[in-house]
Formats: sequence, C-alpha cells, structure tokens
Amino acid sequence: MEHQWILRAGHLRPSIRSSNDLETHVAKSSGTNVRQTLARVTAAALTAALAATATSAFAADGTGPSFNPLGTQGKTSGPERFSTSTTAATAEDAQVNPLYGVDNNGDMWGYGLDGKGGLTARENVGYGWKYARFITQVDHDNDGFADGIWHVTNGNLYSWLDADTDAVQVGHGWNIYNRLLSAGNLGGAAADDLIARDGDGVLWLYLGYGNGKVTSRYRVGGGWNIYNRIAGKGDLTGDGKDDIVAEDTSGVLWLYKGTGDYKAPFESRTRIGGGWWIYNEIVSVGDIDIDGITDLVARDKDGALWLYKGTGNAAAPFQSRVKIGSGGWNTYRLLF
Repeated sequence: MEHQWILRAGHLRPSIRSSNDLETHVAKSSGTNVRQTLARVTAAALTAALAATATSAFAADGTGPSFNPLGTQGKTSGPERFSTSTTAATAEDAQVNPLYGVDNNGDMWGYGLDGKGGLTARENVGYGWKYARFITQVDHDNDGFADGIWHVTNGNLYSWLDADTDAVQVGHGWNIYNRLLSAGNLGGAAADDLIARDGDGVLWLYLGYGNGKVTSRYRVGGGWNIYNRIAGKGDLTGDGKDDIVAEDTSGVLWLYKGTGDYKAPFESRTRIGGGWWIYNEIVSVGDIDIDGITDLVARDKDGALWLYKGTGNAAAPFQSRVKIGSGGWNTYRLLF
C-alpha cells in the first residue's frame, strides 16, 4: 500500500491509496444495507460463548499490545463450543458484541453479555494499550459480530482482523483527529466504516473495504466541534440504515439518521433528549439486551454505567435508562 500526504487547508492530512481502486469498489457496492439474517442464541448459549477467549495475542512476537478477545457466538458453532438453541431473527438484527475498557495502566478488560440486558464479570483480555488514543470494534464481514478492531496509537491507524493475524498499519497522521469510531455501515456497502473528527470540527468518513483497509476520506460536514461525544453501532430507527447520536456541549443529545449514501451519510439532526451532561462517556457496541435493536451505554460522573435500550423508533429511539454497573467504571479511560 502506498501512503500519500496531501496538503489541504494549511496542514497535512492522511491519505491512503492502494493499487486496488477501493473507492470505486465500495461506491459500486453502495445501496441499502440489509444485514444477514442471524440465528439468535439463548441467554445460556450467549453467556457461554462470550466467556470463551481466543488463544492468540495481538502481536505474535509479543512485542506489541496484546488482545485476547472474548469469544463471540456465531464464529464457531456446534456442541463443542456451546449449545445452540436458536430463534428466528429479523432481517435487520443489530450487532452483538462484548464491551471493552482500557484502564490507565494500559490493561484491557472485557465484559460479556448475560443475555438479560446486563454484563458478565470482567475478564482481563490484554495489556500494553497505555498509548492507544482510540480503539473501536469493527464488523468486516457483515455477520453481526465484530471480527476485529481499529486503533490509533502514536498517530498511526492499525487494523487487527482476528486472533490468527498480526496488526497491520493502515495509515499515518491520524493524530489530527480528536474523535474516532466505527459506527457500523454508514456508506451503504457491506463492511463497517470509520468516522473521524479533526481539530477544526470537520467530520470525515472512511469507507471500510472489509479487510481492515479503508478508502480515502470523504468530508461529511463542518461544525462538529460543538459535540462532546459521538456514538453509534447500528440502526437506531428501524429503517435498515445505521445511525449515530451526538451530545453537544449543553448536554443535548441529537440523532443523525443514516442515509446509506457515502456522499451524504446523514440526514439533518433531530433532538432526542436533554440532560446528558451528567455523563462523561457514551458508547454503543450494538445490542446489549439481545432483542435485535441497537442500544446505548452511558457512564455518569460517579462511575456508574447505564443502559438505554433501543426502541427502533426514530421519534423516541431509547427507553428509560437502566443501571447495569453500580460504580467503578471511571477506571477506564477508553470504552469501546
């Protein structure tokens, strides 16, 4: 892969080029994203699956940060892994992923889903993440489960695909961004995409190619520095397109409905609530309560964790909050 630097607006911006025409490929694949029909596991099967851990670390030579992800159901089926009692799924199931946190020592911890809308006891799943600025889960193959992560460390973007491969450096110069996350499929093709906000408040979209690489960036819009936090991991409105929410500096939460068009990925914002200033972090990993609808998790200033269950209704996308963590969550500088 050839990395190019382009001078724009008085500073260098990262540009990622490949011998393959990634942009053309993704653009041709654009259209309404319909997730594959997934078999839903029971609570018991889910708990067993998420408790399993992979055997390989992030860096095979042991010199880099390690990541032993909690096992995800669906990747390996059959009685040797867990008992599978399934129910029919809808065509637009949300992603089902564990919740991860990185503490100030750089240790990574994973929380599985208990199948009842809560989290299982934490497990240590990695170390060496002290200098990671952003980490986000990503579903490359559109099966409803994260199969890798993107992370920014020392200004470089890295992709980790699975337990059998090493981290791959995707790009340079990513220290220009102050917010980064994969909010699902925002561009219309199958794989999850990446959004990033720069220091001038401009939001950029990188389309995922499904192999850890991304296209050159597309400008989404300006003025996004009015937001303290941005979150999302799937469809919040029930229309089959992935959305995001953003909390402004006054504590108002706004919904940006997805369009599925990478050239204009969001509709105009809609106010969905106030008082969100009580939280110091919001994050989505998909469906926490296993009902097929994307949820939101918020951490308050006292370190308690709250679940906002998704409704699939654009007018009121979340139910009233439910506490799923009594305290201690401020120990994590990153949640993803």
